[in-house]
Amino acid sequence: MELGELYTIAKNQFDGIANTESPDFRLEQAEFKEKEKIWEIVVSYLVQNANKSENASNIFGFQQLPYERIYKKVKINENKKIIGFYIYENK
Repeated sequence: MELGELYTIAKNQFDGIANTESPDFRLEQAEFKEKEKIWEIVVSYLVQNANKSENASNIFGFQQLPYERIYKKVKINENKKIIGFYIYENK
């Protein structure tokens, strides 16, 4: 599979998950695992910041953005099917 194909497979599965009109969906990382014959990819998209608090931003002197970027790890098999969907910590 090519990167464009991996992007399309993941994006089609994520349509409707993000709670914004423009989720800015991105393919961040891709690695083919030869032994398992799967692709592990990391994707990201924007969601509304549910933890935003107007009071906290004033108290601590920083501005909280209305959106936050979410990262997910996805496994895709050789039949182009998603076989895993995981929380991914961007470290």
